[in-house]
Amino acid sequence: MTQPKIISMPKLGESVTEGTIVRWLVQPGDTVAAYDPLCEIETDKVTAEVPAPEAGRILEIIVSEGETVAVGTPIARLESNDASQIDQVRELNEPTKEEEKKRSMNGPIYPAKPESSSPDLTTATDKRRRYSPAVLKLAGEHGIDLSQVVGTGEGGRVTRKDVLNFIASGKHTSTQPAPEKPQAPSYVAEGATTKKQTEYTPSRAQSLSITSRETLLQEAEVPPAERGDTLVAVSSVRRTIARRMVESKHTAPHAWMMVEVDVTKLVRYREKIKEQFFKQEGIRLTYLPFFIQATIRALKQYPVLNASWTDEGILYKKDIHISIAVAHNDLLYVPVIHHADEKSLIGLARAIDDLIRRTRNGKLTIEDTEGGTFTVNNTGAFGSILSMPIINQPQAAILSVEAIVKRPVVIDEMIAIRDMVNLTLSIDHRVLDGAVAGRFLQKIKHDLENFEPDADHS
Repeated sequence: MTQPKIISMPKLGESVTEGTIVRWLVQPGDTVAAYDPLCEIETDKVTAEVPAPEAGRILEIIVSEGETVAVGTPIARLESNDASQIDQVRELNEPTKEEEKKRSMNGPIYPAKPESSSPDLTTATDKRRRYSPAVLKLAGEHGIDLSQVVGTGEGGRVTRKDVLNFIASGKHTSTQPAPEKPQAPSYVAEGATTKKQTEYTPSRAQSLSITSRETLLQEAEVPPAERGDTLVAVSSVRRTIARRMVESKHTAPHAWMMVEVDVTKLVRYREKIKEQFFKQEGIRLTYLPFFIQATIRALKQYPVLNASWTDEGILYKKDIHISIAVAHNDLLYVPVIHHADEKSLIGLARAIDDLIRRTRNGKLTIEDTEGGTFTVNNTGAFGSILSMPIINQPQAAILSVEAIVKRPVVIDEMIAIRDMVNLTLSIDHRVLDGAVAGRFLQKIKHDLENFEPDADHS
């Protein structure tokens, strides 16, 4: 007898140690095809679907919705398709009492031949739809252009069943052979964060023991709830934010400084080109790509701010991967623009727009949130004019770009109204000192105040 297959909590990244079951998409007894989504899980970084590794029948759901378990923990049992088919054949071969009675009178009775049907498929016109890993893999194996497949899922989404029906309809001729054993697809983030969570077990923090963290928490005990108070369970994302902020403040000695920057030239330039930029690129041109571009130039001149503290020494990063803070659903996500130093201003604008859209649509992947070497936080988007950001460990620094406001300033012994912005920098004092941090800010200030459109801004 074939042993049931155990479905375990997947490891969605090197730093991911556990996950929470947000929602089960199947129930015991349901039949599933290979790569069909079984459940939605949430980690401290993203929300993702867990696909079926093979076709079969759900025997048991082990972990309930809302439960948090370690990576590798069994969450469900699946009876493989081979075992299910054997049982089905046995059931078909075993006649019912009524059939047994008829057989003795009229001879053998055979099951009726099932009628085959093919759905009426038409051509899809939307070629920019998003597809699940299972759909992409199946289409790739059979050489199918997904724009030809009509989706029957929510909002016209193409499902794996739609692709299988399209293959069965005979309207497609395969251009490439299917592999003998398909590999499981990568997990793509989907859905929204859950409100119901269980207690999160913190992972190892740099230079901070579990015992010392517990001591710190005991010193700030919350008084008991009173009538009218409301206790809201936190998601794993919020719990991770809390844990990392505490670890950062108690691991890295923070130092902070600020400079005022006159960005009048930049403001005039953006106002001049923003409408034409939107017509050409289809996205809004914000100030953030300009500030990131100036930051990248400063990081190249002062690479110690693109470094990390380790027990062996200061690790200088060769590549520049800029983390940006994106607020969504009262949570903070920090996706990464990888190889930001290799992008033009337009490339940075596109990357920022893409990451923000996918964050708010719940489409971030683990890869989108890992590898950052320096963070730029656009607190000015919320009207802030002064903030003291907490370093995103294990990075060495974080820059906050505050709101651009018109202020009176003295220029050549005269008072003028200029567009001014505050740039605030928090640094890990183990990695660098104030002198280098000051020169880093002055480099950004110089480039922004002397802004001139050139090839680098195209």
